[in-house]
Amino acid sequence: MTIKPGETLPETTFMTMTADGPAPKTTGDVFSGRTVALFAVPGAFTPTCSAKHLPGFIDKADDLKAKGVDAVACTAVNDVFVMDAWAKAEGADGIEMLADGNAAFAKAIGLDMDGSRFGLGPRSQRYVMLVRDGTVEKLFVEEPGDFKVSSAEHLLSEM
Repeated sequence: MTIKPGETLPETTFMTMTADGPAPKTTGDVFSGRTVALFAVPGAFTPTCSAKHLPGFIDKADDLKAKGVDAVACTAVNDVFVMDAWAKAEGADGIEMLADGNAAFAKAIGLDMDGSRFGLGPRSQRYVMLVRDGTVEKLFVEEPGDFKVSSAEHLLSEM
């Protein structure tokens, strides 16, 4: 079942890159006590994700923070090394990259998808959510192949 606004995010663990290498970070670590704009992409370095989705959040991070967002985070069903390389390639210094390598988070919130017909295996659907202290306040999920409601611009228009 897909998570809905008003529900609390389940406890799962992401991997993040630190100065000392990969390190786990729980949903509690990421979301407790702060407001986070979390967007998910089907895959790092994929066309729409690299050309539109991530760049939009990089460009609008300050606007989101001006509206009360403490952090902007991106998750994908990729390993921590790919997420780190993608952040560096795109200049995403201010975006928290949350690797969901086994799709545990995507599955736990009911927003996983099967990308096997594209050779991708299990992936996350494309979405954006506003999370306040671990509770989903807003959630916008794309129809497969679309990029309309999960953009930084759309989230800003709904805040």
